[in-house]
Amino acid sequence: MGAGVSSWALAKAVSVCGHLGVVSGTALDVIIARRLQAGDPEGHVRRALDSFPFPEMSARIVEKYFIEGGKKEDEPFRTVPMCTMNFSQPHLELIVAANFVEVFLSKEGHNGAVGINYLEKIQVPQLASIYGAMLAGVDYVLVGAGIPREIPGILDNFAENKEASMRLNVLGADKEDIFKMTFDPVNFSCGANLPKLNRPRFLAIIASAVLAQTLVKKGSGKVDGLVVEGPSAGGHNAMPRGVLKLDASGEPIYGPKDDVDLESIKALGVPFWLAGAYGTSERLKEALSMGASGIQAGTPFAFCEESGLTKEIRESIIRKVLDGSASVFTDPKASPTGFPFKLLRLEGSNSEDDVFAARKRVCDLGYLRHLYRKEDNMAGYRCPAEPVDEYVKKGGIAEETAGCKCLCNGLMANIGLAQRRSDGYLELPLLTAGKELSIVKDILKEKGASRSYSAKDVLGHILKDNRLLQ
Repeated sequence: MGAGVSSWALAKAVSVCGHLGVVSGTALDVIIARRLQAGDPEGHVRRALDSFPFPEMSARIVEKYFIEGGKKEDEPFRTVPMCTMNFSQPHLELIVAANFVEVFLSKEGHNGAVGINYLEKIQVPQLASIYGAMLAGVDYVLVGAGIPREIPGILDNFAENKEASMRLNVLGADKEDIFKMTFDPVNFSCGANLPKLNRPRFLAIIASAVLAQTLVKKGSGKVDGLVVEGPSAGGHNAMPRGVLKLDASGEPIYGPKDDVDLESIKALGVPFWLAGAYGTSERLKEALSMGASGIQAGTPFAFCEESGLTKEIRESIIRKVLDGSASVFTDPKASPTGFPFKLLRLEGSNSEDDVFAARKRVCDLGYLRHLYRKEDNMAGYRCPAEPVDEYVKKGGIAEETAGCKCLCNGLMANIGLAQRRSDGYLELPLLTAGKELSIVKDILKEKGASRSYSAKDVLGHILKDNRLLQ
């Protein structure tokens, strides 16, 4: 659903109703820093930081980023350092605290379960992020977009406040090269008393039975469940099996080879949930009939009142969905990750290609940068969405930059935290959604509404023929 769209408010609304609300764990250090600079008008971030186990760290974060009344509209947000293998202590503190804040707020005032979702592609900040979420008592950790084999063991270690490491994927690295990140709770806390932590359950997001088998049988610890995600899901999708082929509109072609063998999944003996256009009562019944424990839904929640999208964006999209001028395109080149990415297109608006053709290329958030092995055997960082000459200087191929878009800045704009450039340019939104937008129409029709609906309305739509809604 994108950074900050599956926000604490949305996760809380779902969790209060007795289901698993999941917050996005992407770029939370930047999101929390910008919320503070926007004035934290309702005081949610500062209230959560008051409960952070390390008050001196909270105080430093508030002092550095909080602006009473919020920054001026024509001023830029103060930057947060890009994530590298050599974190400063202040940046680590921000990452840990930011993940704590999002989970704390989503769990505040009720006993429902809450999860947090990470991308395996964003490895560098992942250890500190997970530890921060665990400090807030997160119940589930979900990881996709890669092979998260090491996550279960990391959760085991952190549950005992022990050091954990993660091997990094570095382009051009030899087998004997070891690039890894390590996070030690004791060193991080500078000797402070560490709270007792519970080990959250781990759900791996997968798109093939082979990957599921690898994780369950060869992972570093227990895999508590699987989310089986199909190519209709929003955000990033797995690559089609075999040679990439595009249809007449330029979208990747998925075929029978991309259908997940659910019999093999069931044979693993772990619960699984189906995702990708499953947000209806009929698809839920279908999933349960195939042995699933339930479904994961994103698109209908992305445009509900509790979503992190700005009100203006939500209402604009709903109008476009209702008049039939919204569509979803699976772009094989847009994401710097190399995975296909769903883009929400709105007729009558400038296309993403037009927007990004006019945009000066800049990579200053850097979450989707690739790690690569430099000539000095150290790790370097490059992104296909950065200036082309810079990418090529770092050993990248110019052709890899064609059509690539800065997701990081676009996703910040989606949630009202767009960066203002020194030349006055304001970063524009870049929206994602699943293929089945008609679900939004159906929910509004059932509610008898024309402009908005709640997370509870979504659950009512999905569960209308079931007795699971509390």
